[in-house]
Amino acid sequence: MRVIDRIIGNRSEPEIARRLHHLDHRHAVDILTIETADTARRRLRATTRGGEEIAIALPRDETLFDGAVLVLDPDRAIVLRVGAERWLRLVPADRAAAVELGYHAGNLHWRVRFDGDALLVALDGEPDAYLARLGALATDGRVAPSVDAPPETI
Repeated sequence: MRVIDRIIGNRSEPEIARRLHHLDHRHAVDILTIETADTARRRLRATTRGGEEIAIALPRDETLFDGAVLVLDPDRAIVLRVGAERWLRLVPADRAAAVELGYHAGNLHWRVRFDGDALLVALDGEPDAYLARLGALATDGRVAPSVDAPPETI
């Protein structure tokens, strides 16, 4: 098992991108995909798309991110991909519902974003569990829910 104790850089950095491009032509770039919630972790074990088991043990000052280059050897590389985050889109029917929705989201410490009149809640579980926490606000039609990806502006 390979132990990764630092991030080499970002796949978009010019020199790294050039090296990855050449390795990719030789099919020597492996991908490690993790969930968005795992980016906050410093230690984890995972398996790359190519089947290599790795252990990540980062120092406190480094954080995982989409495009992080974990290995960049002359003959191979491992690049981190973060899975698409799902969002629960909640559109309140009126101003009173919007205030109540904001109260609940803050009280429940949900991670949120705004898109026009909609409140987007980052999903770490099933949407029904979030809607159940809203109670009557979600069941009486004062909030219209749907699940989607974040808008490009986020």
